[in-house]
Amino acid sequence: MTSTADKAAFLKKVPLFKGLTTKQLNAIAERMVERTYKAGDVVIQQGKGGEGFFIVSAGKLEAILEHRDGETSVVNTFTPTDFFGELALLSEGTRTASIVAIKDSTCQVLTRWDFRAILANDAEMAISILEELSSRFRQVLSTI
Repeated sequence: MTSTADKAAFLKKVPLFKGLTTKQLNAIAERMVERTYKAGDVVIQQGKGGEGFFIVSAGKLEAILEHRDGETSVVNTFTPTDFFGELALLSEGTRTASIVAIKDSTCQVLTRWDFRAILANDAEMAISILEELSSRFRQVLSTI
C-alpha cells in the first residue's frame, strides 16, 4: 500500500475514522508510514514509552499482558482494520501491554506529532476522532 489514495481507501474501513471525509482521510494517509513485521517480532513492549498509533493492514498480532507475578496472558487479537496504541496519540506514557506479530504483518503507523499537526488544522476531524476514541475507552472500561 504505497499511494495516498490506497491508504485513504484503507483508512475508510477503520472504525476510528468512520465519520471522516475523503479529504480528511487523505490528510491522515499522507502522514502514515507503513511498517512490516515478521511472525514473532515485538511491535510494542509493555512498560516502554511510545509515540506511535498502529493500524493493522495485513497479518495478525496479539496484545500480551505481563502480570506482576510474571505470568502472561493474551488480552486481545488484532487483524486488518484493527488498531492499537491510540493512547500514545493523546499523551506521553508507557505501553500497557506488549504487541507481538503472530503472523507476518503490516501496520500503518501515525506518530503523536503528525496526529496533532493534522488535528490542529481541522477541529471537526478532531471532534470526530475524539468521540470515537471516547467510545472505545468506554467499551474497554466496561470489560474490566
